[in-house]
Formats: sequence, structure tokens, C-alpha cells
Amino acid sequence: MVAVGFPGPHLELGTAGAEMLERLRSAVHGRGGEAIRQLALITVLYLGYRVGRMITADDTARAFGNAHALLDVEDRLGILAETTVQAPFLRWDRLAIPANFYYATAHFTVAVAVIVWLWVFRPRHYRMTRNLMVGLTGTGLLLHVLLPLAPPRMLPERGFVDLAALHGQSVYGPRDSEGMSNQFAAMPSLHVGWALLLAVAVVAATRTRWRWLALAHPTLTTIIVIGTGNHYWLDAIIAVLLLAGIAVLHQMILPAAASWAPSAQRTSATSRTLGAVTDQRLPSSRQTDRT
Repeated sequence: MVAVGFPGPHLELGTAGAEMLERLRSAVHGRGGEAIRQLALITVLYLGYRVGRMITADDTARAFGNAHALLDVEDRLGILAETTVQAPFLRWDRLAIPANFYYATAHFTVAVAVIVWLWVFRPRHYRMTRNLMVGLTGTGLLLHVLLPLAPPRMLPERGFVDLAALHGQSVYGPRDSEGMSNQFAAMPSLHVGWALLLAVAVVAATRTRWRWLALAHPTLTTIIVIGTGNHYWLDAIIAVLLLAGIAVLHQMILPAAASWAPSAQRTSATSRTLGAVTDQRLPSSRQTDRT
């Protein structure tokens, strides 16, 4: 008797996995030096940002004065009170606990995942995303220094609650603790700024109809940073305005690098350009041969 085998789902999965590994190998082949340079650049910038944040870490009086002043501005503008957003999180633990976890983990994990994916498979999108992220983070650091701001969770007298501390999920130590942390760096919200930048990068770098789901990340992030008492509305608004301004400046300063055009469009444009150049060079080809 001869045993006859039939292909099953495991075979298809194995083939898909092999294809993915081959794509990954092809994408990173010969780019080891570039990877080391990019990692070194990001590490230096991150450490510089962390050290820079410490400049105003002890500026308590200004930070709390600015916080009360900002809330007064929001009241005059008629902006929805942050305590209204926080109320459902205080009422339902099933909202609060996942929100605290998202705040503590999604900021860096999503950033690392998207940045690595862009570097491997979408180098052009990676370069622009990296440039905008550096610009936004650097501008954010400048505002941290010029405008120290205590987050809402430090203002119980205004009706705010430190949601993470309430559930034992806080990523911050006591306000007066030593360490590489500045809890007065609420303005602007880099959580919101980074989330929006990464979502736009994913939308620009992919063609699937599902790419618009990436916008759920900045939407959730905005609701969560306010609901957990870590940021004000104006922190998020200023972050978005800064990102837009930096994108405009990037276009003006580095126009060649400020394009998120789809790959197919770029290839078509490049082909047309090369064709035109070739046509212009054909009459002088014999002179080129003699040289």
C-alpha cells in the first residue's frame, strides 16, 4: 500500500514563513553598517534628550504655577474638562487597568516596531519619519526646558486622580525621588506627537485598505494620556501643531527627502526622467565613446 500525503495548512504556513524570511534577508542584506550607524544615532539622541529633560526636574514652583495657568486658559477657551474624560476610567477598572498598561508600554514598543519595519522594508519612509521624530523630540525638549509643567495627576485639588498610582501601575516614582526622570515635562505630549507621526508613516508606506486602522493608535493615545491624568488637552494640541510645523520646515529645508510618494509613482517618475535624460544624451554618445 502506498501512502499518499495531502498538503495541509501547516505546509502553507511553512511556505509563507519561508517567503517572509527570504524577504527579510534580502531587505537587510549588506546594510549592517547602516544599521549600526542608525542605532548609534538614535542612542545618542535619546540619551541627550533624557539628560536635557533633567534641567527643569526640580523647578517645582514654576511647574505647578504653569499647570494652574494652563487650566485657566483651557477654561476660558471652553475646552472639555480633562476630569470629564477621566471620570469613566475612575468608574470602571476594566477601562483603567488596560489604559494604564497602554500608556506605560505602547509609546516605545509601537515606536520601535514601526521604526524597525520602516527601516527594513521602507527606507525612504524611514528617513523622513526619523527626521520628523528627531525634530519633534528636539522641539519638545526645548519646551520642557522653557515651560516646565506639572501633569494633571499632580493636581488633586483640581479634581484629578493619578490613575496609575491608584491601581499600582505607575511608571513614575515619588515626585521628589532621584533618577533620570522629569515629571514636569508634560508640554508637549510626545506620546501624542509620536503616535500621530507613526500612524501617518504607516498610512503613507502601505497600500492596503486596512492601513487607516493605524490612526486608532494616536486616537487611543490621546484619550488615554488625558484619561489617566498624564496630560492636558493643550499638551496634545501643541504636539500636533509642532509636528505639522516641523513637517513644513522639513519640506523647505530638505525637499528631496520630504516625500512620502507611493513606490509605484516614484518608479514611474524615475523611469520617465531617465528616459528623457537618455534621449538627450544619445546624439553625443559617440563623443562619449571617444573619451
